[in-house]
Amino acid sequence: MDPNAINNLTPEQRQAVMVQAQQQANEQIMQSMMQKMVKSCFEKCAGTSGDKLDSREQSCMASCQDRYLDTRAQVQEALAKRQNRA
Repeated sequence: MDPNAINNLTPEQRQAVMVQAQQQANEQIMQSMMQKMVKSCFEKCAGTSGDKLDSREQSCMASCQDRYLDTRAQVQEALAKRQNRA
């Protein structure tokens, strides 16, 4: 969007643009967090048992992902609160 174009928008349109930008930023944050979760949990839990995870590795992956998803929910809630204040 042309930087000068925002000056031609109504306050409601500006607000809508800002909300959309914030939502896109939030999505990127969450996507990055999920990618980090997969990498971190795999590095922590996967051994050298071959091309499949054994039961211990599967349990480790599930626990690790649960912790990340709990954290994700807390981050998402904080982002929503921040967005509502904007």
